[in-house]
Amino acid sequence: MAESNPHFMNGVPELLILQVLKDREMYGYELVEQIRQRSGEVIQVGEGVVYPVLHGLERSGALESRRGKVNGRSRVYYQLTPQGAARLAGLSDSWSRLTDAIRQVMGGPAHA
Repeated sequence: MAESNPHFMNGVPELLILQVLKDREMYGYELVEQIRQRSGEVIQVGEGVVYPVLHGLERSGALESRRGKVNGRSRVYYQLTPQGAARLAGLSDSWSRLTDAIRQVMGGPAHA
């Protein structure tokens, strides 16, 4: 029997953050902007969503952070760890299966 996951949308910010950090380290506001830009401005997550997810991912070992200065401003940069890359692969697989299933339902036969 397949698992039921009524809260499947909860994992979206985590998936997007891990995906964006796959290529390079970034700080919080930069992540927010990258998600907005890469989604064609369809997805706009606020810093109030991003920072708690970042902190949770760091606590779980999926991300590492370092403090850096840019133009005199201190910023916290986040990067994926090997554990984070594995987490991303698992989430990506789950989301691919979910979106395929939704496509099947949306394109399925019409009901009489």
